[in-house]
Amino acid sequence: MKIGIDLDGVVFDSEKIYRVYSELYDLLELKQNSKIDNEELRFQDRFAWTEEQTEKFWELYVRKVWKETDYMPGAKTVLKMLKEDGHELIVITARGGTYKEAIDITKERLKEDGLDIFDKYYWAVDDKSKVCVNENVDIMIDDFYKICQSIANCKIKTIYLKDAPSKELEENEYIKTLYNWGEIYRYIKELEKNSNHKIKCTKL
Repeated sequence: MKIGIDLDGVVFDSEKIYRVYSELYDLLELKQNSKIDNEELRFQDRFAWTEEQTEKFWELYVRKVWKETDYMPGAKTVLKMLKEDGHELIVITARGGTYKEAIDITKERLKEDGLDIFDKYYWAVDDKSKVCVNENVDIMIDDFYKICQSIANCKIKTIYLKDAPSKELEENEYIKTLYNWGEIYRYIKELEKNSNHKIKCTKL
């Protein structure tokens, strides 16, 4: 299968660190409590910051996040297992849109950690559903509910990796909410099994 994979909040556990620093920034730097919706995944949507305040946050903290963030639990193991199983792995990420240097930094880190196993990379993506359609992706893994909904609307199976306070999504034929990489691997194996069963039945 062709599997599309987001990076932040899916491969890298960066969203939790963004949450920590956005709280500290709002409290200590801006000296306010401007939170409007704690269930929003992106800090831009959780706080009522001005454009200038948001840009200052990026400047102060984005490189800290790149440096400090770890991998999501089990991500490295399962990604290598999926590759060994013969799946095509495609990175589809918004990373690199604001800071181009993030692309080279991320590629180098993946290489150092033995994760330069992806078949294709799409960086600085604004419309992930369009990339998924053009690439004929079988399943996409993302942690942002709006993106998952958009991709599912294109009738592409989507794993909503929900690992932080975030909006609920109603599951259907194209949306599956999962909480860790172990569940992701199990779900993909089940899809493979069902797909093979259908093929055998057709041939009979």
